[in-house]
Amino acid sequence: MATEVDDTLKRIQAHKGVVGTIVITGDGVPIKSTLDNTTTVQYTALLTQLCDRARTAVRDLDPTNDLTFLRLRSKKNEIMIAPDKEFVLIVIQAPAE
Repeated sequence: MATEVDDTLKRIQAHKGVVGTIVITGDGVPIKSTLDNTTTVQYTALLTQLCDRARTAVRDLDPTNDLTFLRLRSKKNEIMIAPDKEFVLIVIQAPAE
């Protein structure tokens, strides 16, 4: 199982423009990251809060619905978040020109 996860993360990292990937637990604890420790902790803390609030907003609109994917784009980066029950995958990518 661990080799499958590593292979998947390597495949994602190989895509053009990918700056880094982070895998965190549902509680927001980083498990794997291709970024330095300071950056990982900063992204993890802020994006965990964002994901929780987005999930709450989706459930407030429709209690039978749930958040499955969140994509955020800024001038410098595009952040894709895939929350699951036990883990959250975060991919940071430089947007294509």
